[in-house]
Amino acid sequence: MKRKIAAVLITAFFIIFLLLGLSDFPPFGTANKAVYNEVTARYLEKSIEETGAVNAVAGMILDYRAFDTFIEASVIFTALVLVLMLLLKTEAKEDGHDNTDH
Repeated sequence: MKRKIAAVLITAFFIIFLLLGLSDFPPFGTANKAVYNEVTARYLEKSIEETGAVNAVAGMILDYRAFDTFIEASVIFTALVLVLMLLLKTEAKEDGHDNTDH
């Protein structure tokens, strides 16, 4: 039972964390989004110079988008941990060693 509660709490924490991050974004479809301004041009023109990377793609992924990549890795890691928690619980029940916390 404690594993289920922990899994739900961890999932709820990450959902709230990601939704709070989305609250800073401009509304969908607005013209002043970062995609439509000078950011793209700057990335393409100055990425190698600013990041020291060998090419623009490596500079983009490893320097400009490192925080975004970290969040994606955190979501994947959290999903892995929660799936393992559930699988261990199921495996314990199948073996007849139900480790439920009373």
